[in-house]
Amino acid sequence: MTKILYLDFDGVLHDERVYFHPRRGIYVATPGRVLFEWMPILERLLAPYPDVRIVLSTSWARVRSASFVKKNLSPALQERVIGTTFQHYGIEKNACSAIPRGLQVTQDMHRRAPAAWFAIDDDNIGWPAWSRDNLIRTNGVRGISDPNIQQAIQAMLERF
Repeated sequence: MTKILYLDFDGVLHDERVYFHPRRGIYVATPGRVLFEWMPILERLLAPYPDVRIVLSTSWARVRSASFVKKNLSPALQERVIGTTFQHYGIEKNACSAIPRGLQVTQDMHRRAPAAWFAIDDDNIGWPAWSRDNLIRTNGVRGISDPNIQQAIQAMLERF
């Protein structure tokens, strides 16, 4: 019985102000913030639940390859990744940019048909009303560093 976490990066695992520069690469523009600084929090929360798999719903997967995106995660999280919302037949990656994140996730959820699922995202646009109970919406500046968000993730995992 598959249990899936749909995971966004920007505004979840680090500050939302992420940009790309040809010489600098991908970086966080907010002073004092770094990429994936809150990843250890997610590792800790997921540790007691080895059966939870991750589908990457981050726009990084639309812009870069799935393998590039996955490699940015820690080994413990990489082992859980089973794909991206952009990796499916019938829709090109660029076409997905026109589809709100909530619809991307719920369409992927219907294809995969997991036993249970939830999403962590700072984007709440396009989530069908029936799916909102499965969305843990973060503040883009605090992401999962917010203790209230950590409690919500823990509660969702316990509900699984």
